[in-house]
Amino acid sequence: MELVKKWLGHPTDIYHLLRFKMGGYRVVMARLDPDSLGAGLRACYRYLNQTSRSFAAVIQALDGELRHAVCIFYLVLRALDTIEDDMTISLDIKIPMLHEFHSYLYQPEWKYMESKEKDRQVLEDFPTISSEFRNLSKVYQDVISDICYKMGIGMAEFLEKKVDSQHEWDKYCHYVAGLVGIGLSHLFSASELEDPVVGQDTELANSMGLFLQKTNIIRDYLEDQLEGREFWPREVWSRYAKKLSDLAKPENIDMAVQCLNELITNALHHVPDVITYLSRLKNQSVFNFCAIPQVMAIATLAACYNNKQVFRGVVKIRKGQAVTLVMDATNIQAVRAIMYQYVEEIYQKIPSTDPSSNKTQQIIASIRAMSLPNGPMASRHHYSPIYLSCAMLLAALSWQYLSTMSKAAEEYIQTGEN
Repeated sequence: MELVKKWLGHPTDIYHLLRFKMGGYRVVMARLDPDSLGAGLRACYRYLNQTSRSFAAVIQALDGELRHAVCIFYLVLRALDTIEDDMTISLDIKIPMLHEFHSYLYQPEWKYMESKEKDRQVLEDFPTISSEFRNLSKVYQDVISDICYKMGIGMAEFLEKKVDSQHEWDKYCHYVAGLVGIGLSHLFSASELEDPVVGQDTELANSMGLFLQKTNIIRDYLEDQLEGREFWPREVWSRYAKKLSDLAKPENIDMAVQCLNELITNALHHVPDVITYLSRLKNQSVFNFCAIPQVMAIATLAACYNNKQVFRGVVKIRKGQAVTLVMDATNIQAVRAIMYQYVEEIYQKIPSTDPSSNKTQQIIASIRAMSLPNGPMASRHHYSPIYLSCAMLLAALSWQYLSTMSKAAEEYIQTGEN
């Protein structure tokens, strides 16, 4: 019954959990008919579903030939990322592999069988992936190969150094996420589902990636510490502690939260670019693909802001909240409303004594202005009080069933997938 009480405190969660289960998921979680694909593509989509908790569904919902191009793009970068992550590969082998990885796309027999990583299947059967890559139109091949080359160079650069300045933080996030945003934008325009300007404006596309990556890095402080990884910029955390690991000590919690708030403020500066980018998209499947991760990110930052739990465990948004965002973020007016809602949530939590409070208030003012360009905020919700009451009653009667169902949704909407 504790779960029922929790849901009754968030009635819109119940409505959207029901709406999601009763067919709404098809908008963003469409499934391909495997019988319509050749053996190679069937294998690629199988690997996509095996290696991606969240992007697999929205990739498969993309329209036309863009779907296959983005699927192959994802798998190629997953293979590259698997090499970077594999600590059993010595640097004298890994660095040349990262530099040359783009060339493996045109080597039909290349594969790597020595990886110990969980996603090693994309390396072991790389010939299937590279074969489907070469089946793509040349315009898609050129984009994927170029991004793969640039990302490999960037990954190799940061293998032997830590992130010191905020400039280097932006540079690292550009290599591992901004380039993905740029590559995807080129693919969107190449497919002609979006206007050329979407692919041409690389600054906005880069911000799309940086906002997601910074959110993941901020949220994953403790997990990265336990794994021996450090991605918070020294320039920031050194003002609050002698070592980054010191922020997790109970006696340093006040300084740790101030450091956290400063980094969240930094990440929020990408939100105006995110709103501008999304406002240019015309194709519904592309909009869903791009908007859902961004609204998940702003909700995650709102949950993390001024929250000591970041240094004690995992901060997650509610399952029902996540499904609500998936169902709501289908047009730019709704996305503006969502951004407004969560920056207001952050604003209400800004401590007057926080060193970054003025900067946080300033960026929130900018986001507010963009979120309300034409007067009153558009409503995100489309349901009647009677329907909502029925949904609440049904949830109270069948809470165990809904709990089981929401786990499936959570597999899709997890923020921060690698």
